[in-house]
Amino acid sequence: MAERRQVGYSVHREILDEGAVDEMAQKSDSKTSLCEKVKTSMSCSGPRLKNCLLGSVPVMSWLPRYSIRENALGDLISGISVGIMQLPQGMAYALLASVPPVFGLYSSFYPVLIYFIFGTSKHISVGTYAVMSVMIGGVIERLAPDSNYMIWDNLTNSSIVNISLRDAERVRVAAAVTFMSGLFQILLGLVQFGFVVTYLSEPLVRGYTTGAAIHVIVSQLKYTFGISPERYSGPFSLLYTVFEICYLIPETNIGTLVVSIVAILGLIFAKELNTYLSKKIPVPIPVELVSIVIATVISWQVNLQEKYGVDVVGVIPSGLQPPVLPAASLFGQVIGDAFALSVVGYGIAISLGRIFALKYGYKVDSNQELIALGLSNTIGGFFQCFAISCSMSRTMVQESTGGKTQVAGALSAIVILFITLWIGTLFEDLPKAVLAAIIFVNLHGMMKQFMDIPALWRSNKVDMLIWVVTFILTLLFNPDLGLAAAIGFSMLTVIFRTQLPKYSILGQIPATDIYRPLEDYNQVEQVPGILIFRSSATIYFANAEMYQEALGEKSGIDITKILSAKRKLDAKRKRHEKKNAKKAAKKNTEGEPEREEQNGIAIIEMDAEPDPSLPRAIVLDLSPVNFLDTVGVKALRSIQRDYGEIGIQVVLAGCQTGVVDNLQTGGFFNDKVTKSCLFYTVHDAVLHCQSTRTHRQNEVMYKCASLLLM
Repeated sequence: MAERRQVGYSVHREILDEGAVDEMAQKSDSKTSLCEKVKTSMSCSGPRLKNCLLGSVPVMSWLPRYSIRENALGDLISGISVGIMQLPQGMAYALLASVPPVFGLYSSFYPVLIYFIFGTSKHISVGTYAVMSVMIGGVIERLAPDSNYMIWDNLTNSSIVNISLRDAERVRVAAAVTFMSGLFQILLGLVQFGFVVTYLSEPLVRGYTTGAAIHVIVSQLKYTFGISPERYSGPFSLLYTVFEICYLIPETNIGTLVVSIVAILGLIFAKELNTYLSKKIPVPIPVELVSIVIATVISWQVNLQEKYGVDVVGVIPSGLQPPVLPAASLFGQVIGDAFALSVVGYGIAISLGRIFALKYGYKVDSNQELIALGLSNTIGGFFQCFAISCSMSRTMVQESTGGKTQVAGALSAIVILFITLWIGTLFEDLPKAVLAAIIFVNLHGMMKQFMDIPALWRSNKVDMLIWVVTFILTLLFNPDLGLAAAIGFSMLTVIFRTQLPKYSILGQIPATDIYRPLEDYNQVEQVPGILIFRSSATIYFANAEMYQEALGEKSGIDITKILSAKRKLDAKRKRHEKKNAKKAAKKNTEGEPEREEQNGIAIIEMDAEPDPSLPRAIVLDLSPVNFLDTVGVKALRSIQRDYGEIGIQVVLAGCQTGVVDNLQTGGFFNDKVTKSCLFYTVHDAVLHCQSTRTHRQNEVMYKCASLLLM
């Protein structure tokens, strides 16, 4: 291995404390007032109005510059491919949402067009998404269960479900929760709340989507086996549903099970063939479309519904539905679910959008994405759509087939419009088991996310714990409550990591101004007489007391014990002085001559030599600290006071500007403590401590001796 080049350099400057830095850099004390900030934000000019308009409606900025020669062909092929995928997925995910399949097609049309106008990602494919659909299905089953629509059938002398009334109410619920989730997204976007996605870490999102995928699979088992289990809601509903399905398995419809198995095996084979041919053909084979066409033709020819009792899609109305106002009476019942939908949908879309933006070198506006998705869902709610997000499988197809702009998404919506107006009725004989099979096969990517666990175990065990706990919470508490609980747990891990940071004593790398933890490096030496202490986290109310305890433990100084002993000796010395003063006053009043030495008087002698086991100075390295609250400031003030009382000088180093301001406002400085105890770097602080001698009057050890009468 080539030897590392040694580059010699030297820097000559004075030792800089915070006061010197402020003077040299001429720190400005002027701050913009709130009124000025509001006035500036409300001011309007021509260029600012133009930028605001183009930022709010991004299509106006990029569409006039659209290059037909470079982008049109790729967007056309991509749009048709994604539109074809939208057909089976829209119908399948409508079953997840517990609404008729045609509403999945509506949800693949209106919101996509709205996103085309307001979205900023060029590559993601918005539309129906499995996780969102199963969350909506849970809300619908809770508010519009089958039991509410049972009627008596005189022909069979039994109770049956009034499907038309039930489906109409379920569509109203889906539209209401979608409208509310869109409003939440718009409001969050307007208040610049796009940073909320930072609380959805990648392990949390992947664990959550894996858990939600299990919910999706379990919800589709009834179509695979041809059974009708009771739908449960609330915590632990997944377990109840699994037990119910296991109980009903003996009632499996054999025809439905055969259709499911054949469809799943056929789709897996076709997917593998697609992967094998991906480099040889420009456009992937539309596997799902071919599957539903073949299944519909076979079902129609064999009459699977009549002969074998296989459940089919049923009536699919042609044309588009007129807009309808969402049912305001349902808003109060779905507000919590709507907020969960808004956060989940946005988190998934922005995560995938940022991946492709980084890959192709453009920027995705997180706040504008919130508004775009919010408008898509809000306007979609008027047209009886259910909440949408970004699908990873369709996005990969859109990107791999040459899609370069949002035009590909608009073309896919036109394909769905064509299907809805003229072709949709042809799929009325499609078995629902085939749609369930499409969902199962499309979820295989999410099932691969289980491989994250061993990878995270090797790289970061805390992230692995977040993944596993998020997965378990999502399974037990359903996707809505599971998400809230997972975010809460993720925040707790942050609190625990800041509450239990790593505390280190730093030493100097010889002949450098670099300081590193003694326990991590072999060639690092502690500076004689100076203790350099650092915490890996900020100092605030949750760990301020532990910071003080760790300093005592690392330094070997029991400050409480030393101060207690010192104060006892001080009190004893003061009592002796007071006693001596009284005796002297008494002798003076009796007229006796003053004697230099009195019988029985205790004399307190002071040893001027410092205790060699104690450091001369302590340097607190605050470079990792990004803020201080009042408790943290009090902790630092207490450290400086207590250690200063026993003669140890305490100085601070590496303070950021915000930390200095926190110290200023927190009352750290006074007439005796100035910014001269704050140093620009640790090395500055060490040089200062080496060049000064600390007064040790408060630290000296007291000895008591009782003198005998002369």
